[in-house]
Amino acid sequence: MLLDPQIGENPRVSDGNLLLIGYGNPLRGDDGVGPKVVAAVEALRLPGVRTMVCHQLTPELADPISTARGVVFVDAAVGAGAEARALPLAPGGGAPVLAHAADPRLLLALARQVFGRCPPAWWLTIPAEDLGFGERLSPLAQRGFTAAIAEIQRLARPAS
Repeated sequence: MLLDPQIGENPRVSDGNLLLIGYGNPLRGDDGVGPKVVAAVEALRLPGVRTMVCHQLTPELADPISTARGVVFVDAAVGAGAEARALPLAPGGGAPVLAHAADPRLLLALARQVFGRCPPAWWLTIPAEDLGFGERLSPLAQRGFTAAIAEIQRLARPAS
């Protein structure tokens, strides 16, 4: 797992309430890796971790985002290299929120604008190469799946 150098020291959400949002289409191969990672983490029952799985990001997610101490968006990324990456996110503008799809930065901005709070956030991207029909992950996405779970466990672990 590569942590973006802009994050600086190892970030942790030490007092719980880490929200994981896994999104993608589980019927399109590697595109379903985000929901699969979040489902696997949910099965671990990590203390202080809440999970959500969705096909795409929608404006309604701004509410639970605003109440979290930290949020991790988990998604497949074609052409992202060979390793999963945790990139820091800041609220951002850009394209407007479409009827049923949004960028994580826009959801952070919406949480801040509507609910008055935007937590620290990361975009956990997992390399993807096969978006064909089916539920199986490619070997590349499977390696990213394993690395992503380890990174989420690290983020959720109380600071020592």
